[in-house]
Amino acid sequence: MNWAALDPTIVGPAFLAGAIVLCTHVPLGREVLSRGIIFIDLAVAQTAGLGVIGANMMGWDVHGFAAQLSAFGAALAAAFLLTWTESRFHVIQEALIGMLFVLAATGGILLLANNPRGGEELKDLLVGQILWVDVVTLWPAALISVAVAALWLKGRHRLGRPGFYVLFALSVTISVQLVGIFLVFASLIAPAIGVRQLKRLALPVGYGLGLLGYLVGLMLSAQLDLPTGAIIVWSLVVLAILTAWLAPASWRDSQAGEA
Repeated sequence: MNWAALDPTIVGPAFLAGAIVLCTHVPLGREVLSRGIIFIDLAVAQTAGLGVIGANMMGWDVHGFAAQLSAFGAALAAAFLLTWTESRFHVIQEALIGMLFVLAATGGILLLANNPRGGEELKDLLVGQILWVDVVTLWPAALISVAVAALWLKGRHRLGRPGFYVLFALSVTISVQLVGIFLVFASLIAPAIGVRQLKRLALPVGYGLGLLGYLVGLMLSAQLDLPTGAIIVWSLVVLAILTAWLAPASWRDSQAGEA
């Protein structure tokens, strides 16, 4: 194995970025799975990405505060819209989430149609640039993610539907900027599927599964020279399947669908 390829100055910040994403996405993913609104992450993430594209067209730095505010504003608007549709059109909520995703995705394509770097920017938005994150820029994201996770874990029963969507929009806005839309979705859903049948150990096992998925993906990417975001997605999914299959019977919940 080419251990020299595992440069800690590159792999370390990337792994930390993954841990920041998982901090909120593991518990929120279980809630998404229990609500049956699986594609909400893609829809809100794509809408946040649309906010970034809009900020870029305005000439703002995509990593600056204005772009972050634009992304959060777009994600929050999507969150409030989905809060309203869930209360009014609950039966077709999943279809409406899918429609929002398609509109946001095609809206981004339209906005970048005349941009010579449009294809590259869309690729970065989807698969992310996790290997290029900077430790210094991760601290604000880490602090916000820890606060969101703590607020959700301790007060989710008091927050209600609007509180869930607001926290979800905030966590997704941060995550999209760090790892891209595909990896955000995998970080939310794969651990949740892997621990779906577990009881009290669901949360720690979910975090462990997610962290191991990022670590294995980063190592494989470095060794095999494969796209990092894509190989981490595959690592998370494979580990989720193995966890769901191999978990001891004593860990399992008698009600398999309970989050």
